[in-house]
Amino acid sequence: MIAGLVDYVIPFLIILTILVFVHEMGHYLIARRAGVRVEVFSVGFGRELFGWTAASGTRWRISAIPLGGYVKMFGDADPASTGATGLDEMTTEQRAVSFHHKSLKARAAIVAAGPIANFLFAILLLAGLYAIVGRPYAPPVVDEVVAGSAAEQAGIRIGDVFVSADGASVKQFSDLRRVVFSRPGEPLPMVIERDGQRQNVTIIPEPVTETDRFGTQHTFGRLGVRSNQVSIERLNPFSAVGVATTETWSIVGQTLDVVGQIIAGTRGTEELGGPLRIAQMSGNVAQSGWITTVWFVAMLSINLGLINLFPIPVLDGGHLLFYGVEALRGRPLGERAQEWASMAGLTLVIALMLFVTWNDLVQLNVVTYLGSLLG
Repeated sequence: MIAGLVDYVIPFLIILTILVFVHEMGHYLIARRAGVRVEVFSVGFGRELFGWTAASGTRWRISAIPLGGYVKMFGDADPASTGATGLDEMTTEQRAVSFHHKSLKARAAIVAAGPIANFLFAILLLAGLYAIVGRPYAPPVVDEVVAGSAAEQAGIRIGDVFVSADGASVKQFSDLRRVVFSRPGEPLPMVIERDGQRQNVTIIPEPVTETDRFGTQHTFGRLGVRSNQVSIERLNPFSAVGVATTETWSIVGQTLDVVGQIIAGTRGTEELGGPLRIAQMSGNVAQSGWITTVWFVAMLSINLGLINLFPIPVLDGGHLLFYGVEALRGRPLGERAQEWASMAGLTLVIALMLFVTWNDLVQLNVVTYLGSLLG
């Protein structure tokens, strides 16, 4: 029991605390810059365990339930900023430091600052890894050609190096895979390097069709080549930031693609993980060393920022959605409409949390274990 806490729960709580602090600090810094009085900065929910009050009047606190956090600004009715309180009775001085009396642009900037802070934090971590340790990648060198594959039919040999595919430069094996995957059955002009000489070849990726659990067929292209090499490239700080930014954007795009496939029913929901699986992964990566842990924290930070931008009331994206409607209408949504939307959003978030927790229990074989005990 104690070993489990040390190996899994404690790393999970440390990582979550760091990410929540970064997220809420984004809100806090932009709010203070906009002249908003921040009443509470809390890591965790529920009863305060300990804290202190700064000269600015902000109460910094560590709370009992370490599964999130919040920044409560002057005028907010609750920590989730789902409403306002006492706006009509405020004095001129109070209106000047009230979040709800700030311009639409300022309020949107404050809300967006949390997810943006998570993205910037991930970029900082990845850039640090690439500059200090290096960036691992598979070079576009052919180590294996599958018999009967499209690559073999085109004359590709072991040792060939892909230079470009369909006009796009190929720097690593994943670049080649991206081009081929979406072009099944289409002739692709490519440039390879063999024995120091460049050659033009045309390869038609083999169309491969797979059927998902809903009976929907998906077709993608496959060359039939593999690279088994791993190279490490140390980047200078400027290049590291550029690559980290590009990869962060790429991860956001890939995540949105997966979410879209799940919503469309073309991908299973068993991949969705909740706090239990994240705790397990946190413990595993913590035991794998600091490099893996830093990378894992960066990935979680990207996902936390992205999830908070989903247009669901009670999340940052929900607030931004309200502000978008306000910009179009010239006035905010009615208080009743916002209350109902917030209630629906909270219900959806709770339902999703229950669902992913159930997924965790199934994936971790807890359900099977309990069934065996009851059976």
